[in-house]
Amino acid sequence: MRVTLFGASGLLGKALMHYWTDDEIAPLTSKDADIRDPRQVRQAVEKMQPDRIVLAAAYTDVDGCETNQDLAFAVNRDGAENVARAAQQFGCRLLTLSTDYVFDGTNSVPYETTDPRAPRSVYGRSKAEGEIRVQKVLPHACIVRTSWLFGVGGKCFPDTILKLAAARPQLDVVNDQRGSPTYSVDLARAILQLCHCEAEGIVHATNRSDCTWFDFAREIVVQAGLSTVVRPTTSDKFVRPAERPKYSVLSPRSLHHYGITMPHWQDALHRYLAERGA
Repeated sequence: MRVTLFGASGLLGKALMHYWTDDEIAPLTSKDADIRDPRQVRQAVEKMQPDRIVLAAAYTDVDGCETNQDLAFAVNRDGAENVARAAQQFGCRLLTLSTDYVFDGTNSVPYETTDPRAPRSVYGRSKAEGEIRVQKVLPHACIVRTSWLFGVGGKCFPDTILKLAAARPQLDVVNDQRGSPTYSVDLARAILQLCHCEAEGIVHATNRSDCTWFDFAREIVVQAGLSTVVRPTTSDKFVRPAERPKYSVLSPRSLHHYGITMPHWQDALHRYLAERGA
């Protein structure tokens, strides 16, 4: 199978490049093809003639999206549509990445793939509209929603906590937002399996179980063997430009449908710390 990967330089892209060894992978960064430009996308796909496209490129600065709305929609909505149209034109299958931020966070039970989109941030809206555009162009595309992505090789929550913990005796972390941390390595492996079984429709893929950001930070400090005290606080103490979902746990039912399970997030964190050398 020949695969064209848009977003090869990101956390997930790097993990995909490392673990996807059984197929012919053509990695593309924004320097190789800007997904905002349909001509560049079309030329890249035409040149490579892939069997499948994986779209892992996105503008993921959640707060930055609030002040750069045009860029957010150009990349996350229009870019996704551009890639979908190129896939349609050249007869490729498409798997694209999306986010838990397409939901409003008012649930108290895990979100199913059939739950209505109700984003509350520009980032969430841009990704939700990207999903809709992709489905309109390619009804059989696979849209993989994930959450709280972390991994080696880029900015992520565990990396930030470890750096802060090394410099401070105490950290305050919000305890009123709940989701599922997801290790880029485990997500990459799930994506490989989804591609090989030709998955279609929306799939939720996160590491198993859920926690708050406070729980996550405390576990990071404990597993890293640090003495930093982690204290719970509330979101109103850390006002951010973009509203975060209070609850964005994604149900694994759609992933289990394909016979795929992902490890517990604490196990994933242990392996991340080993990979990072913490």
